[in-house]
Amino acid sequence: MTTSARKHLFKPIKLASKTLKNRIVFGAHTANMSDQGLPGPRHRGYYAERARGGAAMIVVEPMPVHRTAVLTRGNFLHDDNSVIPHFSQLVETCKQHGTIMIQQLYHVGAHGDADLSFEPNWSPSGRSSYHDSDGSHAMSQAQIEEVIAGFISSAKRCQQAGFDGVDIFAPYHSLVEQFWTPWSNRRKDQWGGSLTNRMRFSSRILAGIKAACGQDFILGLSISYSANTSVTLSLEELQTIIASHDSAGHIDYVSCGSGNYIDYDAVMPTFVHGEKMGSALASAMKAVVTNAAVTAESHYRTPENADYAVASGEADLVSIVRGQIADPHLANKALQGREEDIRGCISCNQMCWGRRSRDYWISCLINPSAGREFEWGGDRFSKASQPKKVLVVGGGPAGLECARVAAERGHTVTLCEASPELGGQFRLAGLAPRRGQILELLSWYQIQLQKLGVDLRYNSPMDADDVQAFTADEVVLATGSMPDGSGYQRWLAHEDELPGLANGGVWSVEDVLRREAKLGQKIILIDEGGNWRGAGTAWYLAEKGHQVTLVTPDAFVGKELARTTADFQVRKKLLTLGAKFMVESVITHWHGPGNGKGKGATVRSLIDGSETRVEASALVLATTNIAFNELELELADTNLVVQTIGDCVAPRQAAYAFHEGRKLGLSL
Repeated sequence: MTTSARKHLFKPIKLASKTLKNRIVFGAHTANMSDQGLPGPRHRGYYAERARGGAAMIVVEPMPVHRTAVLTRGNFLHDDNSVIPHFSQLVETCKQHGTIMIQQLYHVGAHGDADLSFEPNWSPSGRSSYHDSDGSHAMSQAQIEEVIAGFISSAKRCQQAGFDGVDIFAPYHSLVEQFWTPWSNRRKDQWGGSLTNRMRFSSRILAGIKAACGQDFILGLSISYSANTSVTLSLEELQTIIASHDSAGHIDYVSCGSGNYIDYDAVMPTFVHGEKMGSALASAMKAVVTNAAVTAESHYRTPENADYAVASGEADLVSIVRGQIADPHLANKALQGREEDIRGCISCNQMCWGRRSRDYWISCLINPSAGREFEWGGDRFSKASQPKKVLVVGGGPAGLECARVAAERGHTVTLCEASPELGGQFRLAGLAPRRGQILELLSWYQIQLQKLGVDLRYNSPMDADDVQAFTADEVVLATGSMPDGSGYQRWLAHEDELPGLANGGVWSVEDVLRREAKLGQKIILIDEGGNWRGAGTAWYLAEKGHQVTLVTPDAFVGKELARTTADFQVRKKLLTLGAKFMVESVITHWHGPGNGKGKGATVRSLIDGSETRVEASALVLATTNIAFNELELELADTNLVVQTIGDCVAPRQAAYAFHEGRKLGLSL
């Protein structure tokens, strides 16, 4: 029986001849998990876990419809019947859980990747790519017909594999939208000019699929909108297009996202953006369709967000992608009234889009089983054959995850944390602007550990004698890392210590976020990581009114954030707050805090060697941490066997701490 308060979210809905058990969709995204172009165990396990978790409909990642449509290393084979039996296995596995299965079909047109396709990018009018610096090839009429046929034959192949329908990819200024848009469609023939002509390409594809696959085969159309770009389609133009396809009976649903290749960071919005970014487009489409259902997508993280979208009439369905990557059982937990048990996505993009942007298969920072379901399961744990007494020292990401998984498996777990709160340095990251989702995650851990009966001991630093006296069957050290107070910079490799460090006024990121630093007004921050540790702290300081000069050896601020698409918005925010950037630079000497009387640092350009004196009252170091492994070294002289995980092994990003915690917890 449904116990959820989300009554609107769990009402069934009909698409074509199929009935969806609820309104939650696991929407299309590139998981990039194929093996030689075929869906294998990793890919099947990934989708099957979300089906098991209660998603009513899954839209499997896009299939290229033509040789010029190949975009990623993990793309499926195009125009090849050998994919059919492999997809049949995937579909059959997911349908066992009552899930409607859809395959997305795509061609990104001018924005393809020749490094992977080894083909020219095809487009309506030969316009330039926004994926890289390439130009594209203006399609001939015969080539247009060839691609239309590719869409139709791909849909027939999906039907043979057992899919319930297909989703035609038209968002983000992909090939379909390139035909719709006058800016990219300059053709003078039957495919360009009037709106009817510009819609001919999509009309032929949609009508052709309906004719080939039948009216009972679900046909969706994905679109997107950005208010930030004047050359792409307006809401009114998109309404006209979708209303036309709807009245023609071409589509059973339309899925509404945000952003495009020009406004790219809005496509997979991180926490720097607001939530529910597809709402404007969904509402606009809802106002003009009479037959098709409307799916809202883009930064709908929670069942609460999704339920509101349906209850308000904004949408009929809601696609929660990253939320179901983070917790594949989100739908069932919401249905059962267990929303406090949902592990919430923190909108970081680090291991999903961040890995995809480097052409790896995707995972999740806070759910390291994502992509490993076929090996580890999807947050489902078998009981250990022999329950043990487990001691975990350190309550950061690695320790928290190890303690949780060990307790799930039936072990008796004690977690000792030296500070009064859980989270370690990850908690400090949650204090930076717009990072409150991290604190929500840490609250989730506290709830889960308490439910599992873990003995949480705060303000409990442990030394070697304490550990030995505990007499645990398994000892896990997750003591984390600490700031390297030397001021060492990788691009000044000959200097083991920052010259002038003894002049004082030098602080770590941790000092700043703990509010232990005495900073003054003018601050220099040296950012060697190019990630949130530096940029987020600079934002925190600038927002509090400090004058911040960010110095980085990288060519631009937020270099490592570029893979998550967050870098542009961070630079924009910092500049708005008055921060100054000195890129491709290092600090050669710290002269001490000036406190309004000069001093500060000498900054050297790595390009031409020129030096600039910058006044400052404090220097903040966002340099690489060092492992805090003193307890491990103390215990090395004893007979006690210990296992180490996380930053006390080697300081890295949080994803690897969660991964090692999960991996070790499963092995105990």
